[in-house]
Amino acid sequence: MTAPLEITGLTKVFNTPTGPFVAVKDVNATVRQSEFVCILGHSGCGKSTVLSIVAGLDTATYGGVVIDGKQVLAPGPERALVFQSPCLLPWLTARQNVQLAADRAENGAGRPKKIDAQAYLDLVGVGEDANRLPSELSLGTQQCVSLARALSVEPRFLLLDEPFSMLDSLTRFELQDTLLDVWEKHRRTVVMVTHDIDEALYLADRLILMTDGPEAGVGEILEVPFARPRNRAAVLAHPDYYACRRRVLDFLDHHAQQSRTTAIDDILRRTTPSPFRRS
Repeated sequence: MTAPLEITGLTKVFNTPTGPFVAVKDVNATVRQSEFVCILGHSGCGKSTVLSIVAGLDTATYGGVVIDGKQVLAPGPERALVFQSPCLLPWLTARQNVQLAADRAENGAGRPKKIDAQAYLDLVGVGEDANRLPSELSLGTQQCVSLARALSVEPRFLLLDEPFSMLDSLTRFELQDTLLDVWEKHRRTVVMVTHDIDEALYLADRLILMTDGPEAGVGEILEVPFARPRNRAAVLAHPDYYACRRRVLDFLDHHAQQSRTTAIDDILRRTTPSPFRRS
């Protein structure tokens, strides 16, 4: 059975003043229906680059992203992205920010759906703030509005780029619980970028561990053994929790810098000019 979302041989090369820079190389992964996957790695390893290509905001140099057997090269209504910062329009209220996105959603016949923004604000627990401007909201509440906005287009794939990284610990824990509650109710397929090991273990079904860049790739894919629905205290008390955490830490400490030779190396050697001049 074909996975609904496949990343196949994804390689991204950036042209820089000093020559080509291979950010990620030969990234391969599949995401199952209704699965929650976290992409985990050190800062600068290309996690957000991969996610931006999945979202259609950037294109791969080689390989790419396949949804339902078809390669995607641009944004689409089946994918919604939540950024690190809320990115709300400051002159619109919380409800208006969400409604603006919801009004662009289409049904199967290509006609706009009638979606009530208030329902999605209620879903993420900030319904009482519907009539407030972003400047009147805390950063955590703004990020909840951003999540409601993404959910309002009713995407099949929810893409999250370190959505809680700018928040304090207590607020981050609260929003993690909110996200899990929403996921349990609607079971969207989620791909989330994070560098927080505990966050990844608490939220995800599987972890895609990235090696360090340049030429970052998938070093290991781990199944998370904790049953759903999840409770933070139960996960922390699970007999395998610290063994899982130690395995991820061991990868990041000792294996993230492993060198990998793949078929894409031959292509890169043929198509990427050397930055050094021949004498």
